Amino acid sequence: MRRRTFLGSVAGAAAGVFTAPALVAAAPGPPQKITDVELWRVEGRRQTVTGINRQHQVNPLHVYDEHRPAPYHEPADGKPATVSTSAIYIKVKTDGGLEGLYGPIDREAAAVVDGQLKSFVRGKNALAGEALWDQMHRSNRHSRRGHFMMGISAVDNAVWDLRGRFFGVPVYRLLGGPTRPAVEAYGSTLGYSVEPDKARARALEFQRQGFRSQKWFMAYGPGDGAAGLLKNVELARTLREALGDEVELMFDAYMGWNLDYAIAWAKQAERYRPRWIEEAFHADKIDSFVRLRQSTSIPVATGEHLYGRWEVHDYLKAGAISVVQADPEWCGGVSELVRICALASLFDAQVIPHGHALHAALHVVASQSPMTCPLVEYLILKMESWHHFEKYPPRLDKGRIALPERPGFGIELDEAKVEKRTQLRFG
Repeated sequence: MRRRTFLGSVAGAAAGVFTAPALVAAAPGPPQKITDVELWRVEGRRQTVTGINRQHQVNPLHVYDEHRPAPYHEPADGKPATVSTSAIYIKVKTDGGLEGLYGPIDREAAAVVDGQLKSFVRGKNALAGEALWDQMHRSNRHSRRGHFMMGISAVDNAVWDLRGRFFGVPVYRLLGGPTRPAVEAYGSTLGYSVEPDKARARALEFQRQGFRSQKWFMAYGPGDGAAGLLKNVELARTLREALGDEVELMFDAYMGWNLDYAIAWAKQAERYRPRWIEEAFHADKIDSFVRLRQSTSIPVATGEHLYGRWEVHDYLKAGAISVVQADPEWCGGVSELVRICALASLFDAQVIPHGHALHAALHVVASQSPMTCPLVEYLILKMESWHHFEKYPPRLDKGRIALPERPGFGIELDEAKVEKRTQLRFG
């Protein structure tokens, strides 16, 4: 029996050009040994509107007066502009001529890959995913979290793309097949003004676009005093009254609060039925998450800064959260996110991945029970440009993303948008 595989253009790869994989027939052969890992920076230009959508969110530094910005006021309109843009992609190559491509990835992850992981994974079997992940994780004393885990994530995701191309199927089919034809997204509104009139108008527009769930970002914290707390409560009230009862509302505090502040907000905001309050504290403050959850009927969420199943398990067994937001770009890639989903299901918790990017999260969510993984996060402003260089970026239709059928993650760069490419070297 013959199988179909999707091979990238070797000549194009040598020049740093990402061309469409060619469909060929191949008999089963030896393992696909990794011969190289490359990091490519692509650059170009895109159209945008400047001068608007610059709302800050509260962050931990805002307790200091010199680091706390003045309240944001949205201008009446912006100006059309052409701006420079860039992205970094990772490419894994094998001795069988197969390639895996993933991105965009963070520069911090790229530095770890080039400086430490590239030489380690050369010669290893790209199809032996469990062994490869475990060995990368065991290869460095700092692998348990932070930038090293981000580097592991980048390699893992690229190798999942390679395996999808090897077998000629999307990644979600390698993970067990789809549990639905399209994945629902919640609209994440980072950057949009939280001034009441502006927020109300935006929220209604997103509702018309098909978002049944929206997340808004708190702009105020303890450094803003009682007036800031009232503005945070007012945001919840304004949005609930504008949208009615059929839209889920979530709120993100990006580690900018303390326990007393979070409890004070929750007591006043409970009446507006938030779907969750997210990342009210630093990830190290697990006891604060536990006490907040015990103090309010509002579900508590966090996880984008949790690295791996071990940290997630600590949170779940402590009863700290009911929504896990592990990010496959940071927590260990597709491989680790799938393990986290299995773990969360034991605690009847949901995994709704942080939406730093979309490809890996979309495929994992599509392969899991909707009870465990009901949604993906769609950062509305960021996604306007995040996949700018790709021919087939994830597309929304009435708040849902149809599952792609291209092999792997289906990433192919649009050469018409790439004005410059540079192979990155670190160290």
